[in-house]
Amino acid sequence: MVSQFGSLGYTIMGKTADLTVVQKRIIDTLHKEGKPQTFIAKEAGCSQSAVSKHVNRKLSGRKKCGRKRCTTNRENCSLERLVKQCQRRLTWAKEKKWTVAQWSTVLFSDESKFSISFGNQGPRVWRKGGEALSPSCLKSSIKFPQSVMIWGAMSSADVGPLCSLKTKVTAPVYQEILEHFMLPSADQLFKDDDFFFQQDLAPTAKSSKIWLNDHGVSVLDWPANSPDLNPIENL
Repeated sequence: MVSQFGSLGYTIMGKTADLTVVQKRIIDTLHKEGKPQTFIAKEAGCSQSAVSKHVNRKLSGRKKCGRKRCTTNRENCSLERLVKQCQRRLTWAKEKKWTVAQWSTVLFSDESKFSISFGNQGPRVWRKGGEALSPSCLKSSIKFPQSVMIWGAMSSADVGPLCSLKTKVTAPVYQEILEHFMLPSADQLFKDDDFFFQQDLAPTAKSSKIWLNDHGVSVLDWPANSPDLNPIENL
């Protein structure tokens, strides 16, 4: 007696991934009818192992085999962005295999906020167990500590004058900094020699780019999120 599927004549004996659409349908149909896996494998023309894996995968609802992912889609996107940033940093580093003399032509700049007190993020101390409330391990905090924002520049030769910022750094404010502090710093540190200006991803409005271009300032390209590459951070 020939079964309803025997006339198909399939004799493929492969893994689950090798099953054809027709074979999967045969397995699903016979499994719903309660047929044993040995009978299903014979009718579908595949191994019993392939039948077992296909049935178990259908029951578990998993479309792919292998270990379950330990990261979410959001975390995967963050990792992808991080990898791309590292790739850009690596490309930049390979392009910037400069000599000491070449790096000496760079004017590094940055803006930093300095607090008069530590505020809520106080200094860490070493203490023994039970000394959490000891006066020697405590420091009073200030909710809104006084602070000052400073812009400065430096080269391998020396440092330039500091600029105290009392307002938010907008494009017009930044251009005033460039005119009254960056250019004097460059004149002081490089005299009449050419230099590259590293602005540490400061406001890069179109008007600021035009200003730099009009004043003949060559800007050093800089990878995103790379404060560790700027030696002024140590200063």
